[in-house]
Amino acid sequence: MTALPPLLLVGAGRMGAAMLAGWRELGLAPSVAVDPAPAAAALAGPDLTVVADPTAIPSGFAPEAVVFAVKPQSAAATLPAYARFAGQAGFLSIMAGRTLGGIRALLGETAAVIRAMPNTPAAIRQGITVAYPGPGVTAAQRALAERLLGAIGEVAFVSDEALLDPVTAVSGSGPAYVFLLAELLEREAAAQGIPPDLARRLARRTVAGSGALLAASAEDAAALRVAVTSPAGTTEAALKVLMAPNAWPEAMARAIEAATARSRELAG
Repeated sequence: MTALPPLLLVGAGRMGAAMLAGWRELGLAPSVAVDPAPAAAALAGPDLTVVADPTAIPSGFAPEAVVFAVKPQSAAATLPAYARFAGQAGFLSIMAGRTLGGIRALLGETAAVIRAMPNTPAAIRQGITVAYPGPGVTAAQRALAERLLGAIGEVAFVSDEALLDPVTAVSGSGPAYVFLLAELLEREAAAQGIPPDLARRLARRTVAGSGALLAASAEDAAALRVAVTSPAGTTEAALKVLMAPNAWPEAMARAIEAATARSRELAG
């Protein structure tokens, strides 16, 4: 497979750096990252020039894609400086909540923009990203975006931009829900008298191992749950508490609704 073309990465925080690591594994033509944080300079190499400000982008640099990996709250102040690349490069945004309409208002109506929502397992190439291509996106730009996102995990495209809000709530925010589960398992294990080091090992390996089993199985999650739930056993006793109508089912529904609503608010 051919190396990736020149890219312009705007924002080299955790997700931007994770994407960059994946791109480098595919082979990356000389590219540029823009990030004012001092730590970003450590990402520089033969294939990447890191600058603190868009005015410092080398003259004549012509990226095939501009990737926005900045906080959505900073979009209005950040994006207009890159409008000059519209028409020559496609834009890929991983900013939560920022709609195509809002992004194109900052870049110009000729901007070809793909919105995407990855998640933090991208750091170990185990993420999943859902993307939506806007008006004017060419087949080549979509294919490049799929390669860029595929470097950090699985990729899926949707035909309705509105779906990115619940996607953000489920998979974008979802790792935090899983980490909370591990946190609570560890805490309660220790509360039952299990030594702290062992409590942490039990919680982490249980969550990680269950996730690996789920990924490797063709069965539904519900079927796997039933398989480990012996009648009148300890798991059934626990699930009667967790699956009560006012427990996990209701709490998860409210959590997803709250995150979806916040994603829509960020578009404002």
